[in-house]
Amino acid sequence: MPAGTPAVASQPATRRLAAEEAGLAEAARLLSAGRLVAFPTETVYGLGADATDPAAVAQIFAAKERPRLNPLIAHLPDASSACAQGDFDGAALRLAEAFWPGPLTLVVPAHERTTVCDLARAGLPSLALRVPASALAQDLLARVGRPVAAPSANRSGRVSPTSAGHVLGDLDGRVAAILDGGATPVGLESTVVACLGGAPRLLRPGGVPREAIREVLGCEVADAEADAAARPVGPGLLASHYAPRARVRLDARRIEPGEAALLFGPEPVPGIAAARAAINLSPRGDAAEAASRLFAALRDLDASGAAVIAVAPIPMTGLGEAINDRLNRAAAPR
Repeated sequence: MPAGTPAVASQPATRRLAAEEAGLAEAARLLSAGRLVAFPTETVYGLGADATDPAAVAQIFAAKERPRLNPLIAHLPDASSACAQGDFDGAALRLAEAFWPGPLTLVVPAHERTTVCDLARAGLPSLALRVPASALAQDLLARVGRPVAAPSANRSGRVSPTSAGHVLGDLDGRVAAILDGGATPVGLESTVVACLGGAPRLLRPGGVPREAIREVLGCEVADAEADAAARPVGPGLLASHYAPRARVRLDARRIEPGEAALLFGPEPVPGIAAARAAINLSPRGDAAEAASRLFAALRDLDASGAAVIAVAPIPMTGLGEAINDRLNRAAAPR
């Protein structure tokens, strides 16, 4: 368990709530009472807690075994309630107008009257905000009526969940309930952009491609500064992340006997006949389709028992940048 992470207390088995009126009402009641509830957004399933309540937020770090220096995203049902929590400069306002609701997280200076607690912000003077596009998530957030911190609903560093079953596999007994809304359509976490003075910085590629951000801003967006010793100012920035148990081998031009193969596009890969298991993220080479299937495919290939998952090359254009970001972190030393 990472240093600074509290031990998780044993809890009853996690309840699975249907995505209907009774399930939504119960999920909102549990969140308002300081309990943990996993719920779907358009990106992945989030592990929700009342972001204004430090005791509730502490349960997220315990359930995920997540380092407390890693800030959380606060989710809100609409842009006006999100903007009330932070100080938005011109660039942040343009991005919010263009991409909210949607798979974009903005890191901005915390407003002096922000209700997002210090623990959720990891003690930083900034905070991460998102308005999800999922109608189910918006309904839940509106019922709660306060910011909800919701990192991905999995153990820290593991593959993110895109279904309620994935959440149960990682967190059963660690959260009160899961609101089951089926598979998430985007399948990758949100893009994270920091607007903290000066040029906006792309902290994490995700569901909004770099090219779309560049078009809105009218300029290139700078990358995050590579400093392994620095405290992360946004979520999803740890070097080793999204990792299956198997070792991940990138840029595989040939599949070795017994490896599991993660493929992309129509071109055949030498050695595929000897693979232990194989999944093609998109036989037609569509990056959006590949993104939506990435985490589920990593989980399925990991379950094959192969010691290595060999990943064929994936172009860096559009959502390919976000896919490669997740794969690079999955392959990083642990």
